[in-house]
Amino acid sequence: LDASAVHPEAYNVVAQMAKDLNTDVQQLIGNTELIRNIQPKKYATETIGVLTIQDILNELQKPGLDPRSELEQFEFANIFSIEEVSVGMVLPGVVTNLTRFGAFVDIGVKQDGLVHVSEIAHRFISDPSEALKLNDKVQVKVLEVDLPRKRISLSIKQATDAPQAQQRSPKQPQRHPAKQTDLSNLS
Repeated sequence: LDASAVHPEAYNVVAQMAKDLNTDVQQLIGNTELIRNIQPKKYATETIGVLTIQDILNELQKPGLDPRSELEQFEFANIFSIEEVSVGMVLPGVVTNLTRFGAFVDIGVKQDGLVHVSEIAHRFISDPSEALKLNDKVQVKVLEVDLPRKRISLSIKQATDAPQAQQRSPKQPQRHPAKQTDLSNLS
C-alpha cells in the first residue's frame, strides 16, 4: 500500500476489506474481480466517507496510476553557439520573456532570439500575450543573425503555415424593386 495513493490512515480499512474477502492485502491490490465485490457503504465511517472508500477501491484497482497528463518531451536543435545559427534555419524554441514589442525565445544557444510582435502571428496582434505565453514551445525561422551585437531575429509566422482563408462567396448585390411614382400629377 505504500506504493499507492491510499492514505496510511486508511490501511486498516483495506486490511479489513481483504480479511472479509478471505485474502490478504497483496492479493487484493490490482484484483478487479475481488474489488468489484466490495460494498463501499459497508466500510464507510464518520471519518472515511463512501466517496473516499470509492477512491480507495479505484486506487486498489490501478495502484500507482499517475493522474497527471503525459509531459511532452522537448529538445533543442543540435546548435550550441550563435555562430552555428544561420538565416533561414527553422528551429524549436521556448518563449522565455514577453514584452510590448515582441517575445524572446530560447533556441538552445546562450543568447535568446527576438520575435518582433509583427512576426508572431498571421493576424494583427497589438500585444504578444494575445498569441503567446511564457514557456510556450514554438517553431521559429531565423531572419537575421548579428554576430557583433549578438542578436538573433526570429519569426514564428514564417516558420508556420498561414491558416487557410475561409472561402467566401462573392457578395451578390442586393436588388430592390424600384418604386413607381405617379408623375401625372406634376403639372
